Amino acid sequence: MPALSEQALATPAMTFDQMLERVRYEGAYPTRERAEDTVRAVLAALGRQITGDERVDLAARLPLEAARAFTCQIPATEQLTGWGFVKDLAGRVGGTPATARWDTGAVLNVVAQLAGPDLLDRVLAQLPPGYSLLFGRAELAQAA
Repeated sequence: MPALSEQALATPAMTFDQMLERVRYEGAYPTRERAEDTVRAVLAALGRQITGDERVDLAARLPLEAARAFTCQIPATEQLTGWGFVKDLAGRVGGTPATARWDTGAVLNVVAQLAGPDLLDRVLAQLPPGYSLLFGRAELAQAA
């Protein structure tokens, strides 16, 4: 059995209630319940995309309830691009791509803060193109 990384033993930087309030503010959601539904849907979708040590380390940085929503999903056999992620989320929650993009940004901005720059770099390196913007970072093009 592999040893847990140092990040996996860390205590999350905020509670689930604090996370919901931050997402509610970022997304301008009218109720806590709407923010919670959004957090759970986006984290479940993200849980289908991330594998390996990055999955374990990111789950350890999230509040327990958020980590459960993230890790309860079996990773997909094929990763989606950032735009594919948004379209998939829209289809699963019955929304439009525009509202799914808004929801994704509201949640993943908070996730990026919880992850920290080093872990976020590792997560983004694992994912196909298009996720940097979803996490609130510039998408840098590779030099030819």
